[in-house]
Amino acid sequence: MACVAALESAIAAIAGVIVLDRTSDTDHNRSVITFAGPPAPVLEAAVRVTAKAAGSIDLTRHEGVHPRLGALDVLPFVPLRGASLEDCAELAHRAGDRIWSELLIPVYFYEAAARRPECRKLEDVRRGTCPPDLGGPALHPTAGAVIVGARKVLIAFNINLATNDLEVAKDIARAIRASSGGLPAVKALGLRLASRDLVQVSMNLTDFEQTSVHTVFDLVQRLAEARNVRIADSELIGLLPRQAVETAFAHFMKLPAFDSDRVIENRLDLLRKKEPRT
Repeated sequence: MACVAALESAIAAIAGVIVLDRTSDTDHNRSVITFAGPPAPVLEAAVRVTAKAAGSIDLTRHEGVHPRLGALDVLPFVPLRGASLEDCAELAHRAGDRIWSELLIPVYFYEAAARRPECRKLEDVRRGTCPPDLGGPALHPTAGAVIVGARKVLIAFNINLATNDLEVAKDIARAIRASSGGLPAVKALGLRLASRDLVQVSMNLTDFEQTSVHTVFDLVQRLAEARNVRIADSELIGLLPRQAVETAFAHFMKLPAFDSDRVIENRLDLLRKKEPRT
């Protein structure tokens, strides 16, 4: 964990940047660090943490169940508070240019920053069917490549099943993911968690307004129960939008008339916005 703490410190050292969250997982051997700020400081923090990761992580010695292509594997820029997806794509391209020119680590661009349609999806980049957008074709010998992109808010959500049968998790993942005809905007893998002797349905919800967290949970639960397997627990990787929490609460509490303004903090925020400025 000292390595991850050093990465977090490299980000936090940039004036104007705030580290919002750090989530790590032993079996995945993967950490997600979420940070925010104005464009220029965020760009600087992104390049600095990439350099730190490249100097600290050797992919030739890395083990973990989660797919990866680089020491700093994925670097997405996400629009918040007035920023647009186009703004983030431009920032992603600037970050990629610096990562290649300053660190000599090849770069792929994905999602809204993609320069080739065949590399738009993260999973397509990971298949290794196309060369990097910058650098390459060979990857950095120890740091691999960085997949840089711009996208909407993504919810990384995992459901752990009370079984060690990996085929159960794989079958459920196949049934729910969009690429197999399942739920829209859902990516899913079945993985083994050796530390807990469980299996996991590991998911990315790329548009929670199309497919909500509670929709995914309900379907996984039904599919698991059909196989006589119960859900052990679930986990959130990183952060999620307030709206996703509110809609899940309304669903599970069976509150069809629930309104976001019924949340105290939301009501206060609304009233503050209406206050006249002096």
